Amino acid sequence: MVSNPDLLIEKARGGDEAALGVLLESYSPYLALLARVQIGRRIQGKVDPGDLVQETFLEAHRQIRQFRGTCEAELAAWLRTILAGQLALVLRRYLGTQKRDITLERELATQIDQSSQALDRGLPASLSTPSQHASRREQVVLLAAALGRLPEDYREVIILRHLEGLTFREVAERMGRSENGVQKLWVRALANLHRLLEGVS
Repeated sequence: MVSNPDLLIEKARGGDEAALGVLLESYSPYLALLARVQIGRRIQGKVDPGDLVQETFLEAHRQIRQFRGTCEAELAAWLRTILAGQLALVLRRYLGTQKRDITLERELATQIDQSSQALDRGLPASLSTPSQHASRREQVVLLAAALGRLPEDYREVIILRHLEGLTFREVAERMGRSENGVQKLWVRALANLHRLLEGVS
């Protein structure tokens, strides 16, 4: 985990490519999770969240000199805005429209922010450890990284239930399982996630 993100931000804004690379890499699981939720809602299976994250990073490299923030919260908000723009480009390709749609970009940015807030408040209350409360942003990034290390079905049940806000019945339909089976899977998934988070605290 990045130990002094504010210093890295300062270096990155000053043109230090290595600092920017380390900083962006720490956000990879977080941005991939946010991208995955949006893709799941709109163009399931047609785009890899990792590709969107890479495009977001390329754009961040291009725009870093224009970034005026000095703290992690501002950097996270900036990266979410870039992610929304990249997702809008992808959607335009799939919808067959060439014209830039500012309304769509704003809508996507709002939805991505809402997903980030859901990640921040939905799970950490029951899963976080006291040391993780020191930095809410760090906690969100740690949580996203831990989710990325879970087996696919565990990760999926948590994302569908907590980030997409589906009922257990809806999750069961999406995953092709019984509702009772999904509830048991969800309990095991949360227990595993908790263990992973305890390991990095």
